[in-house]
Amino acid sequence: MNDHDRLDLLGMLAELSYFERDLKLTSGRSSNYYIDCKRTLYLPRGAYLAGELMVELAIANRIEQLGGLAAGALPVTDAIIGAAYRHGADLRGFFVRKQTKEHGLQQQIEGAFRPGLRTAVIDDTITSGGSSLEAARAVREAGGDVVAAMALVDRGEGAAEAFAREGLHYVYLFSAAEVRARRFSKG
Repeated sequence: MNDHDRLDLLGMLAELSYFERDLKLTSGRSSNYYIDCKRTLYLPRGAYLAGELMVELAIANRIEQLGGLAAGALPVTDAIIGAAYRHGADLRGFFVRKQTKEHGLQQQIEGAFRPGLRTAVIDDTITSGGSSLEAARAVREAGGDVVAAMALVDRGEGAAEAFAREGLHYVYLFSAAEVRARRFSKG
């Protein structure tokens, strides 16, 4: 993994995506800080760096397809798929809707999903893992071989344990503590 790129992305997350204020997370928990990865992932350099670094985790874990619950998984999945193309990696992407679409093809899983492939569920920031586990259930019901969970940032609030209980290997690029430390080391 390129240490310079990793530090560059960490700096972007700390500067652009880290906020301190009281709020409620998707998990239902209260927090005094928030990491809005989309503020970094929807910038060209942020998407490029996240894709380049995260595709290494996918390749190292022999992942054949990845995706997660819309909307958290969308920008990070797209970034990884772009990097996979640049590296010649055969990797597919998809996203999972909360509910099956009532029009069109009426699918809950959209994109290049294929049953039977080694699959990772992914999210930009993970707290308890609930959204990723919801996606994993839908993917398993559709025939996906879900073997791993991946995150750009792990908040360190129970996801690792939840994934272990489900037999999923868990990898992430940054801990929330790293993002926070970088934010405050910059002043």
